[in-house]
Amino acid sequence: MPDERSRPPLVSFVSAGPGAADLITLRGLQRLQRARVVLFDALTDPALRDHAPKARWIDVGKRGFCDSMRQAHINALLVQWATREHGVVRLKGGDAGIFGRLEEEIEALQAAGIPYEVVPGVTAALAAAAAAGRPLTRRGRGRSVALTTAVATDARGQPVLRSGRSADTEVFYMAGRQLAALGRRLQAAGWPDDTAVMVVSRAGCADQLVSDHRLHGLAAAAVLHSGRPTVVTVGVGAQALGQARASADCPTPAGLNLHHEVSIIADNSAAGAASTPA
Repeated sequence: MPDERSRPPLVSFVSAGPGAADLITLRGLQRLQRARVVLFDALTDPALRDHAPKARWIDVGKRGFCDSMRQAHINALLVQWATREHGVVRLKGGDAGIFGRLEEEIEALQAAGIPYEVVPGVTAALAAAAAAGRPLTRRGRGRSVALTTAVATDARGQPVLRSGRSADTEVFYMAGRQLAALGRRLQAAGWPDDTAVMVVSRAGCADQLVSDHRLHGLAAAAVLHSGRPTVVTVGVGAQALGQARASADCPTPAGLNLHHEVSIIADNSAAGAASTPA
């Protein structure tokens, strides 16, 4: 059997999943357990350290609207450690390929001739849907899902709010500080005022919080989810089970709401029965 140090350097991009440590995949856990160096993101569960106690852990996390490490520096660190150590893990929250800056980091490794692998994982959109016990797709009426980062940057590096209507269900990441403005933009994009909207903060964590809204009242969610990483689901996938089917079978009279404007579905502090951890 060849000595481990004779093997070429390999970087594993491991998707930690959102929230709790046990949302990581079995393959991701295996890669983490044999890691010698772990470059980890801000929202990965600190409990994952228990699975690689002898590894060197390096914080390269980014948080929106906060000072954080530049991407070029992260790329350089990744290449630096991969050329010095066998068993480098780049630990990313959620799924590494969904808004995880994976492309830039892979390109840096390719330029340096360093082999890598990507271990997929659970993304926040799926954890948010699981928190409420609602499928993002629905048979016969919810056939498409779009994942969008709510805030992007323009050519000058300034934040720009993005919204649209390109699928039956739209899921917006990183929307927590922009809920009121997002609601207005979605209405302008053609979503009806009474469109179902589900807001989930800290999806997959023990204290995940889920709330239901109508699009015209989305601003009310800002107080409920203030200061927490937030995912916003709009359209068919946000509807409570049976709601869309009942509406199709028996249209609701004008002016009659089937749901309260804001209803808290779950504060999962006890990982309770009302919701399912993603």
